Amino acid sequence: MVIKALAIELYQAQQKVHKLQEKLEKADLSGKELVRRELRTATAECEQLRRMVEARKEKPLFRTSHKNESPL
Repeated sequence: MVIKALAIELYQAQQKVHKLQEKLEKADLSGKELVRRELRTATAECEQLRRMVEARKEKPLFRTSHKNESPL
């Protein structure tokens, strides 16, 4: 997956987490556990996407191209 698509998915996951946090604050005692479970799942998904985006942003440890290099 390209980084732009990952970033969009990450943004959507973050929005979902924020909505669930607000829902948790407003929920009554009987509904809080259900919302907490949803929030844990959404948070885990968000963290996984964040790690994927960060992994894509890291530079490779080896050179992938020799273009635009001046000879010594």
